[in-house]
Amino acid sequence: MKPMQNLQFDHYTIKVTDLEVSAEFYTSVLGLQEITNRTKKTHIRWFSLGQGELHIVEGKVPEIQTNIGVHLALKLKDFDQFLSHLDENSVIAHDSKANPQKITTRADGVRQVYFKDPDDYWIEVNDAS
Repeated sequence: MKPMQNLQFDHYTIKVTDLEVSAEFYTSVLGLQEITNRTKKTHIRWFSLGQGELHIVEGKVPEIQTNIGVHLALKLKDFDQFLSHLDENSVIAHDSKANPQKITTRADGVRQVYFKDPDDYWIEVNDAS
């Protein structure tokens, strides 16, 4: 059997109910840079995730039941500033058990905060280096 080639992250796609609301959230709360949508479809917007992309697609959102264990995870250096930024934007921080107004500190010292986007998708931001 031929060995599998190394896979690399390309993109993550979510379905959203309101493209403008979601685009505003991902740019203003997460600070993601919007990039060229090469599909040129008006119901899709693309954002840079560094080595990959986030695609948000407006349309009928099926009844999706998400839990905190299924989430997009991002990292940054100034975690405390980000916590203040969430508060300034009225985004409720949760710990890894979905307890509001709390954060998680892993055994290795990495701090994590979880919150939901406008369509209730969970997002984690941590200070892992």
